Amino acid sequence: MKIKVSVPATSANIGSGFDALGLAVTLYNTVTFEESDHLDISAADGTRIPRGETNLVYRSAKGLFDKVGKTMPPLKLVQTNAIPMARGLGSSSACIIAGLLGANRMLGDVLNTQELLTLATSIEGHPDNVAPALLGGLASSVFEDGVVYSVKRDVDESLCFAAIVPDYKLLTEAARAALPKEVTHKDAVYNLSRAALIPAAFCEGRHDLLAIATEDKLHQPYRMPLMPGSKEVFDMARLCGAKAVYVSGAGSTVMAVAEKANAEKFYSKLEKGLELLEGLDGCEAFTLLRLDADNTGATVE
Repeated sequence: MKIKVSVPATSANIGSGFDALGLAVTLYNTVTFEESDHLDISAADGTRIPRGETNLVYRSAKGLFDKVGKTMPPLKLVQTNAIPMARGLGSSSACIIAGLLGANRMLGDVLNTQELLTLATSIEGHPDNVAPALLGGLASSVFEDGVVYSVKRDVDESLCFAAIVPDYKLLTEAARAALPKEVTHKDAVYNLSRAALIPAAFCEGRHDLLAIATEDKLHQPYRMPLMPGSKEVFDMARLCGAKAVYVSGAGSTVMAVAEKANAEKFYSKLEKGLELLEGLDGCEAFTLLRLDADNTGATVE
């Protein structure tokens, strides 16, 4: 039996919702699972991935088998990796969710969604990417005492997204190391008040709130110095008509949000603007990904 799992990319933090909010977008990693007589891991698209037991899809699948006390058979895994790695679009979370869903289906769907989400979070460390990857839409999540509390809402389908991906990586470890160990009470309130507006801005058609809802003082000011050209990209996206601009996940991708009614004009202006920025401040090139929200989440066939 062959099992195919498809998992969307995710854009976490959304400016003000540091480590608590994330949304899924229409860019996918896929993995096929088959039993084999030996471990066989490959990439259908030629992406360089670990081919042994350190592979994150494999490790996540084995973690589920271990949790339920079963021995995992040798597997043939074939991955297609459309989500750029180390760019703030949830590539690690996609691998974790793929491994868990593939293993769960092999075992007859022994874990429910809540159990899968809790196990995924224990592997990833925080739920802001794994929750929307599994559930789709906009997910608000808390990980407390080994339990994940998550609420999913569908993102307004009249919005579109532009992921502006630079040619350099930003590892999560480096992005986290740049953050201060303490923040002021004033900055905490600043973010909390804006994060409370995110569901209305993204899910209830309150596009007038998008810009203010995605403002942040907890992580973006500290990470953007590690992202050459990011300030210029922010400014360019706003000039092109973006309703909101924020650092996706830990970076290095910048995400811009616009209205679909103006999508073609927005994307066209953005492409031309990014050409002017190439070679600026250590970034040789940007890739523009035209995306929509994914309100379905991961699927298993």
